[in-house]
Amino acid sequence: MELNLKDKSVVVLAAGSGIGKGVAIEFAKEQAKVMLVGRTESKLIETKKYIAELTGSNPSHVVADLTNVADIKRTIAEARKINGSIYALFNNTGGPKPGYFDDFSDEDWEATFKLTLLSYIRAIREVLPDMQKNGGRIVNNTSSSIKQAIDTLLLSNVFRTGIVGLTKSLAKEFGKYNILVNVVGAGKIATKRVDQIDSVKAAQMNMPLDKYQSENARSIPLQRYGTTKEFGKLVTFLSSEANTYITGQNILVEGGMVSAY
Repeated sequence: MELNLKDKSVVVLAAGSGIGKGVAIEFAKEQAKVMLVGRTESKLIETKKYIAELTGSNPSHVVADLTNVADIKRTIAEARKINGSIYALFNNTGGPKPGYFDDFSDEDWEATFKLTLLSYIRAIREVLPDMQKNGGRIVNNTSSSIKQAIDTLLLSNVFRTGIVGLTKSLAKEFGKYNILVNVVGAGKIATKRVDQIDSVKAAQMNMPLDKYQSENARSIPLQRYGTTKEFGKLVTFLSSEANTYITGQNILVEGGMVSAY
């Protein structure tokens, strides 16, 4: 299958580690011009070196705080200056802190809104002029919680579903420009974020993390956690010219873990 991503300008948010890094790697394998975005420059440089060694490509990077509108504007302007008109955007951020309803203040709710939803809106606003002219692809990262709420992740449960509403609305509004907008949600993908969440649960059960994760994996039909590579391959397809008719959809990468429709 020809994805036709060679020399396409692609922006990957929160690309220094985890799912963002996995997605950036898969774009680079397809010879896209990748702009890596994240808060920690050392992680971005490490990711750049890894991608260069693995694929022979040379991605660019921008250090940015995704809760800062000026940083997002600067990021997209820099990506356009270096790599040309933006073709694909992978919206992604770190997850909000875990907890229950009584654990969170107004400041927590406002901070999570800025991080997990408003940052996506702002990034889309900045890339839209390019995509209105030439078409494009937007993939919004969420979580399996868009189908089934996850205990202790109230903030994520709330705002990830907001991203679904945004995606559905924009898919209808942007279709006339040949801009395809989709949601991809992760289940148990092996990342440090998942390790952190699992560590809390393992401690509550007085179990070592590796034992907890081994037992937890048995509840997944595929009997294992997923990889960032598997996640990245789906994002790359949805962001490519091979995808011409999938838009407004919510697709989970979770090995059959979620029983909800």
